[in-house]
Amino acid sequence: MEEKIIKIGLISISDRASSGTYEDKGIPSLREWLDHALVTPWECVPYLIPDEREVIESTLIKAVDDERCSLVLTTGGTGPALRDVTPEATLAVGEKEMPGFGEQMRQISLNFVPTAILSRQVAVIRKQSLIVNLPGQPKSIAQTLEGLKDPSGNVKVHGIFAAVPYCLDLIGAPYIETDPAIVQSFRPKSAVKPG
Repeated sequence: MEEKIIKIGLISISDRASSGTYEDKGIPSLREWLDHALVTPWECVPYLIPDEREVIESTLIKAVDDERCSLVLTTGGTGPALRDVTPEATLAVGEKEMPGFGEQMRQISLNFVPTAILSRQVAVIRKQSLIVNLPGQPKSIAQTLEGLKDPSGNVKVHGIFAAVPYCLDLIGAPYIETDPAIVQSFRPKSAVKPG
């Protein structure tokens, strides 16, 4: 049976980067992390857009409905600033909210900065796609996806990506596998496909 390539939408939300004022670091950081973490072949569908709620909503809908992305990761626009409207746009296009993702991202970030409580990241299901808002900083992106490890490499706090493959299984998206050295995905034994 031929392995289905998963399409992953990467959406960087920034007024300044989308206008060319500075170089976008969100999409390159996400792409690099996924290239290292995923064993499964994947296709990148990138978008660089401004902090405009209508644009964010239409881009999320396009990524899921038209491009058929099974996973959509956004970066930027999740703080309390007036222009930060990514969570509102994400909730508006979602059919089911997945609050555990935001809770865990804030828990991880609190190990580094007390201002993590100001983050408003959310995750939703739309059709057969998982949409997750990630932080805006490249270092924070990797930390929330991978989690925290002690100096010996043992997991102290699980990153959110550990739950992504099984979530995708449950909504009928393609089966994906991760490199356990980067992030160990968790599935019940009955959901693990033989190698």
